[in-house]
Amino acid sequence: MAPPLAALLLLLLAAASNAAERVEYHSFVATPLSPDAYTAPAAGAEDDDDVFGGSLAAAEDESSSTAQFRVVHRDAFAVDATPAELLKHRLKRDRKRAARISKAAAAANGTYGGAGGVAAPVVSGLAQGSGEYFTKIGVGTPATPALMVLDTGSDVVWMQCAPCRRCYDQSGPVFDPRRSSSYGAVDCSSPLCRRLDSGGCDLRRRACMYQVAYGDGSVTSGDFATETLTFQGGARVDRVALGCGHDNEGLFVAAAGLLGLGRGSLSFPTQISRRYGRSFSYCLVDRTSSASSSAAAARSSTVTFGSGSAVGGAAAASFTPMVRNPLMETFYYVQLVGVSVGGARVPGVLESDLRLDPTTGRGGVIVDSGTSVTRLARPAYAALRDAFRGSAAGLRLSPGGFSLFDTCYDLAGQKVVKVPTVSMHFAGGGQAALPPENYLIPVDTKGTFCFAFAGTDGGVSIIGNIQQQGFRVVFDGDSQRVGFAPKGC
Repeated sequence: MAPPLAALLLLLLAAASNAAERVEYHSFVATPLSPDAYTAPAAGAEDDDDVFGGSLAAAEDESSSTAQFRVVHRDAFAVDATPAELLKHRLKRDRKRAARISKAAAAANGTYGGAGGVAAPVVSGLAQGSGEYFTKIGVGTPATPALMVLDTGSDVVWMQCAPCRRCYDQSGPVFDPRRSSSYGAVDCSSPLCRRLDSGGCDLRRRACMYQVAYGDGSVTSGDFATETLTFQGGARVDRVALGCGHDNEGLFVAAAGLLGLGRGSLSFPTQISRRYGRSFSYCLVDRTSSASSSAAAARSSTVTFGSGSAVGGAAAASFTPMVRNPLMETFYYVQLVGVSVGGARVPGVLESDLRLDPTTGRGGVIVDSGTSVTRLARPAYAALRDAFRGSAAGLRLSPGGFSLFDTCYDLAGQKVVKVPTVSMHFAGGGQAALPPENYLIPVDTKGTFCFAFAGTDGGVSIIGNIQQQGFRVVFDGDSQRVGFAPKGC
């Protein structure tokens, strides 16, 4: 005998209720941006050894197969700025960088101009200027300390050099190659010179010249040379090819130069691969970690070069194969196959919308240290956003959005709220389950929080550093895979 209609309705309601209860949530502490301007301790420091956790002068262990240095958020150099001002600058830079990456991907014109290991500390930041994360290395013999931007979207290593035709203000002394016994000019006929995308030759000196332009309008050019680089703990790498920039302009601010961490033949990981292998890892600290000296000290982390340390030190990492774009060697492509919200896969986030076309070089997903906000192909983003809104129906939407964010919430007066979980799924079973701070971020002092994803029509999707925060991200070039280890700092 068929059950009565009322019983069927009750069963359906119970099933719907159970389904709703199965949505997975995080408890999220809603802390708005501080209204107070601050000057970070490192901004006025005469010696930043304390900021970067050690001296460059320690003796080298010749048997070491690792190199490590600390990474610092750029807010460690903020001067009289409020968090809201810093966020505004960051999002402005982010638009330009994402546009530049999309343009490079569309052109598919090659390098973007942009068991053991080496490790260094890493710091995060929001202030005006190019680059988000910085580290300190020593350049030349004797070593000149240099604050360098870390960038997985660039290959060429470069720094400002004296004498300057045009140089921007940087933290610390400008490197003078005339005072280094290990500096060596690169001849125009050298194979190193031919690897440059934008190289030239000073015929009078037979000296190789380089030029690199960035999406925010910044440009550096000068001599292409080889030099010795030194890391915390004293590990030294000889004859690293780098640009010695005598003519530099733009929004670099504070940094002496850039350490290109891309996949190309001139990138730093490629150049040191004979000694350390082709693998490295980093953990990016929270974007607000430099707001106080104690927080910065607690949350700063390291970037590690060397196959054993970079990969073995991230035992909890979930890996996915690297994808090769034959028309663009610099970027680290991965295959994102789906996204979950509240523990359920979002049906509209289709692998086909996120797949790289190796024939045209368009599409695909890259992992990038210099882009802040994750951007997904428009259809995938729209599906993710709608799923998040549906699962976060208990939160009060804030009308109008904010900057590039179209989904924001008014959490004023609320200290702890429930937010649906978000996880990214990759080919080969890799997964990154994001903590709520990596996708719901404060944008003002009033309690407005925004869903920190965006859509793009630029052809390439980007996993940005806000979503990477707190993970040890492993670029295992030896095994051609990328890994995400939670709580890796």
